[in-house]
Amino acid sequence: MPNSPAAARAQDTVLQVSPLLPALESALAERYRTVRLPELPDPAAYLREHGPEVVAAVTSARIGVDDALMDSLPRLRAIVHFGVGYETTNVARARARGIDVSNTPDVLTDCVADLAVGALIDVMRRMSAADRYVRGGGWDAAPFPLADRVSGKRVGILGLGRIGRAVGRRLEGFGAHLSYCTRVPVPGTGYRHLPTAEALAEACDALVVTVAGGRGTRGLVSGAVLDALGPRGYLVNVARGSVVDEPALVAAVRTGRIAGAALDVFADEPNVPRALLESDRVVLLPHIASATRETRAAMGDLALRNVERFMSEGTLLTPVPKRPAH
Repeated sequence: MPNSPAAARAQDTVLQVSPLLPALESALAERYRTVRLPELPDPAAYLREHGPEVVAAVTSARIGVDDALMDSLPRLRAIVHFGVGYETTNVARARARGIDVSNTPDVLTDCVADLAVGALIDVMRRMSAADRYVRGGGWDAAPFPLADRVSGKRVGILGLGRIGRAVGRRLEGFGAHLSYCTRVPVPGTGYRHLPTAEALAEACDALVVTVAGGRGTRGLVSGAVLDALGPRGYLVNVARGSVVDEPALVAAVRTGRIAGAALDVFADEPNVPRALLESDRVVLLPHIASATRETRAAMGDLALRNVERFMSEGTLLTPVPKRPAH
């Protein structure tokens, strides 16, 4: 099937692969012949019988479209992700089959950057720990221990795409000395470029992870990187849990090889290692960096507009880049 509205058929189906924002689900159902795969009593049987009717799939960044599902949809020509991430879909494989892939960039940049900076302040100033201290009656017995200042610190940003640059702009207001690590230097930032994650960690007091997920960045924040960050250093991760070697992080927290961590993402969500749950030096968030009403509405609107563009014109509004972001 060519990417052309002229080739559309009456039975063409939009497949909803995972639960989505209710408003987006409703809009898809109103506009198109939409099938919600998770709600079917026998998804495999449906795909065997009706797979050739599906021309577009809408999915979440967490679920994506795996190879088996892709193979069961011979006329699939568009995969629309609700979310900025798309590493759960084999984009190269999709493109080789003539399938276009989109995500929802930009609309969540500000909220993710806001949370990254908030998490950095929280873990360095120990705000969540102080809240627990007051609620637990600790203040009655003794003053809360001193924490670390945020202003003027050396902050490294691992990955300087849209979100990384937004984090940098916010931290400029704190007088932070900013460095970053990407494959190649990003022109026009004014920040110091370092060639490896380990070199970046060694040069900073706090490391903020905003790099894209996927096989190319799996375990990028290794035990060696955490050792380079050191016992006075802090880690903030708002990217993907896969980017951090989680067992190495657990060991570093347990032994005090880093000062603390603020984590919005984990390797096996929603499962969080017990050692992190029990540490008062770790801020734990339930993958909420983009979870504001405004951002989720904008994400849903952009995903819908991608579907609309494909179904009417055969193209996507925000196709994923040919190369991963910085």
